[in-house]
Amino acid sequence: MKWQKLGLVYTPSGLGEWAVHTATLPTPVLHASGAIRVFVSFCDANGIARPGYVDVDPDRPTRVLRVSPRPLLDIGQPGTFDDNGAVVCSVVHLGGDTYYMYYVGFEQCVKVRYRLFTGLAISTDGGETFRKYKSTPILDRTPWELYFRCGPFVLYDNSTFRMWYIAGSQWTPIDGKSVPVYTLKYLESADGLRWGDQGIASMDIADEDEHGFGRPWVKLGRDGAYELFYSIRRRSVGAYRLGYARSRDGLRWERDDAHMGLDVSPDSFDSEAIEYSAVIDIRGRTYCFYNGNAFGRDGFAVAELADS
Repeated sequence: MKWQKLGLVYTPSGLGEWAVHTATLPTPVLHASGAIRVFVSFCDANGIARPGYVDVDPDRPTRVLRVSPRPLLDIGQPGTFDDNGAVVCSVVHLGGDTYYMYYVGFEQCVKVRYRLFTGLAISTDGGETFRKYKSTPILDRTPWELYFRCGPFVLYDNSTFRMWYIAGSQWTPIDGKSVPVYTLKYLESADGLRWGDQGIASMDIADEDEHGFGRPWVKLGRDGAYELFYSIRRRSVGAYRLGYARSRDGLRWERDDAHMGLDVSPDSFDSEAIEYSAVIDIRGRTYCFYNGNAFGRDGFAVAELADS
């Protein structure tokens, strides 16, 4: 694939204390207004994230139409799984004014740095406000997935909710810092609310340079195959790079990372890292929203597919 980088779309500015810096994990959805609504999480001065949205013009996706004036969710009460941040990863439109938002809660720990589990919030007013489905995770810790059940992408496909997510039970030291180890798992649900305790292994790290994946993004290609856009945590660069894979069933993936064709740019906001790709087809065009250095410290960006 050949992409044309169109540049940064939005950097937090003037939204208030809840959105001082960073716009991480852009999550685009075609909204009823005709805009591309990019759900994204902003950080306060303490680095605690809360989700909001940025509406952009589908013909000029760097043109911002509207920004949420307040957070769509607040963090949880002390001691809950999302008391130190809530980061939106996937939004499913169920028709009408109903949206399901799958998000990751951050919980700081003592003997490990943090734990990450998945929560659910529901909107019944077209994505303007959300309420938490419950104060505990829908993907909570299990003996098989102890520290991480996070980074979910959910596709409502043939009356089934299909989830690809990140799971792990291990930390590893890299350059004196403890970092997580996790792989890609898969689950199904009849209602999008209740999920199993152990996912099916979908894709594992390939070599010693990899120690984890970032938020997966799955879409159906024009030929009916599933396309997987994901991020790869690499030891050699100490940061994420983008990957790509294809599958006929959404379970067994054939990696072709070189085909992704979207990489870092020197002397730019994405000079050190590029991650969290989210790809959407609209009006005959294909856009990839993504983050650069420091998980979106400078905001989120967009590229347009020029040649597949």
